[in-house]
Amino acid sequence: MSGLMAKSFTGNRDSEWSLLEERATLALHHARKLGATAAEVSASSHRGLSVNVRLGEVDTLEHTRDRGVSVTIYRGRCKGMASSADLRVESIPDCVSRANDIARYTQEDRCNGLAAAELMATEFPDLDLWHPQDFDVDQAIERAIACEQAALDADKRITNSEGAAVNAGHSLSVYANTRGFLGKRSGTSYSQSCVIIAGQGESMQRDYWYDSTRSFDDLAPAADTGREAARRTVARLGARKVPTSRSPILFAPEVARSLLGHFVSAISGGNLYRKATFLLDSLGQRLFPENINISEDPYLQKGPSSAAFDAEGVTTRRRNVIEQGALNNYILSSYSARRLGLKTTGNAGGVRNLKLEPGPDTQAQLLSRMGTGLLVTEVMGQGVSILTGDYSRGATGFWVENGEIQFPVQEVTIAANLKEIFASILAVGSDIDTRSGIQTGSVLVDTMTIAGS
Repeated sequence: MSGLMAKSFTGNRDSEWSLLEERATLALHHARKLGATAAEVSASSHRGLSVNVRLGEVDTLEHTRDRGVSVTIYRGRCKGMASSADLRVESIPDCVSRANDIARYTQEDRCNGLAAAELMATEFPDLDLWHPQDFDVDQAIERAIACEQAALDADKRITNSEGAAVNAGHSLSVYANTRGFLGKRSGTSYSQSCVIIAGQGESMQRDYWYDSTRSFDDLAPAADTGREAARRTVARLGARKVPTSRSPILFAPEVARSLLGHFVSAISGGNLYRKATFLLDSLGQRLFPENINISEDPYLQKGPSSAAFDAEGVTTRRRNVIEQGALNNYILSSYSARRLGLKTTGNAGGVRNLKLEPGPDTQAQLLSRMGTGLLVTEVMGQGVSILTGDYSRGATGFWVENGEIQFPVQEVTIAANLKEIFASILAVGSDIDTRSGIQTGSVLVDTMTIAGS
């Protein structure tokens, strides 16, 4: 089979960027001709390869090549948006005209508009996000098969597989606006995953594992990912309920990340100006214990969501969102900041490498500190209200006594209020999960309700 990534941006990133820049500049030119007060344009290009195998055979194979442009027109405080997957020169004016027509008929909103010119990024450091790899289909298939086979061979109780996947992607983008700003970004991503089924007697369990990096060379060996998927699956065999109780909870890093995600939602501008968050008017308040710090680092080398500017061209900044337990900053775009009478935090498009500062203890040491309680390794369901902070989700994991895992647990629900959960964090582990733009180690929470048998 022919290589995909060899035909990607490995040798022509600059020419592809030039194309995107030309189209963005052309769109702004037509916006001015139509009398727009202001305009902004995002143009992007992505190439990818995705391979899925199951039981040693190729299940799906997908090549992607996507290009697109999105245009936003402002006529005074009226706003119109249009997008197109057609980057031909003759198509750009049509896209701009559609956005302009929408702006002519939409209601004025005093908070609409570009970010202030003085906030635009002027420096663009290399964040080490671009690692193109000549990576063909045959290599991807071979790697996926090796990942799955390692899982199947790991334990005789492995009975089936839902498959293994290998993905590679190269992305480029350009953002420009009528303030005179033009910024370019590029990034690569590589991932592998495996989903395995194990059985013993009447018990059958399913689990998975994955890895995701900016550089192909940084991916874990395929066999390691497969074996970890197998280990996690087999460990769940014989899972049962535990009696309803109130107990300490230790969230594994991949689950603790979702707690931080709820926190981000609660302090994000959209929920704040709609008054749809339990953390309304919390700026300056202590929400976490004094030993808890949460920082954002958009300049993290090879970071999953690193960027020198946000989706509006605003300079991103390193900052402490939570310092000694107190809320220092919200998560704001220009629009939400205006609605709140505040200043943008450079977070249009979301947070960038948010990290809960780790403590010195490993997960094993946190288990010992917990004594008796539940180690949660997976949560499910939609029982989270950002409006009230109420938290109730199905959970699986392991019951712990005297600091040692006793048996796997399933079909229980854990519940509390997020405000109470944040305030009752006892410790954060050193086992930081770096595969996401929200990063944390294991999180030990003092007490939650476990609804079981």
